[in-house]
Amino acid sequence: MRGNDEETMEYLFIFLKGFAMGAANVVPGVSGGTIAFITGIYERLIDALKSFDFHALRCLMKFDFAAFARHVDLGFLVALGLGVLTSILTLAKLLKQAFEVCPVFVGAFFFGLILASIFSVGRMVNRWRSVEIIALLVGLAVAVWLAFLNPAGEDTRPAYLVACGVAGTCSMIIPGISGSFILLLMGNYKLIVLDAVNDLRQLDFSASLPVLIPVAIGAVVGLVALSHMLSWLFKRYHDTAVALISGFVVGSLAIIWPWKHAVYSTVIKDKVVSWRCICPDFQLSDTWLAIAWLVAGVAIIGVMEKLAAKR
Repeated sequence: MRGNDEETMEYLFIFLKGFAMGAANVVPGVSGGTIAFITGIYERLIDALKSFDFHALRCLMKFDFAAFARHVDLGFLVALGLGVLTSILTLAKLLKQAFEVCPVFVGAFFFGLILASIFSVGRMVNRWRSVEIIALLVGLAVAVWLAFLNPAGEDTRPAYLVACGVAGTCSMIIPGISGSFILLLMGNYKLIVLDAVNDLRQLDFSASLPVLIPVAIGAVVGLVALSHMLSWLFKRYHDTAVALISGFVVGSLAIIWPWKHAVYSTVIKDKVVSWRCICPDFQLSDTWLAIAWLVAGVAIIGVMEKLAAKR
């Protein structure tokens, strides 16, 4: 009985982490991979994704569903997937509206979450040698470089859409790099996330499928290839891989810095080409309210750390 209770609690925690991942993907600059990484389920997620291989296919062809479930860690994936789906159907919509109305407060909250998690992430590295420090700096440099790139123009070529699928999926499971942000940089965020998905909801298949099919092909290829590569890196070079991803996470703070101004295109109306970070004005009451949200994000990570330590 005690074992069943512990298993139920474990899946409940996994569900809640999936819920947080789904909410995070709504905020530009925050990736679900970051939440998976700072909540300690990242390596398990990568291994589960990697396990969809020929052995899993053979189990299905033999109708050995129990072996298939064990091989792909199905219970973990179902609990996590339900959390993500529940978040998208409930909290994510509310969070998206909040981000549109008060982006500084939402950005400050997630900034606090990630800032506080950096210290616990750093403890995952067993030995900080020169190679780990270099990996950390490389990850930091790449994330900051991405933060200040100017977005490209829209491109509807099938090969480019496949590349968008690869890049978007890879960035979603690499902590510190937002998939929506990468699609924005590649110029196809509006085409894929807004236009094509909306056309699909309205059952306009002639407009949506020519865009979404190449993106889906790229997404599957990117997911399979990257999950195998990351799993191999974690097994062979664990500390270096964690240090590199920690650099991505630290660098993502530049992307989600709450206080910034949008720089708009002079050619295309209402198109944001870059962001200009500014210092907060401490004479404004909104600034102190945003700082309160930032502190709340830090406090939540502190509480999670204590709960994890008790478990």
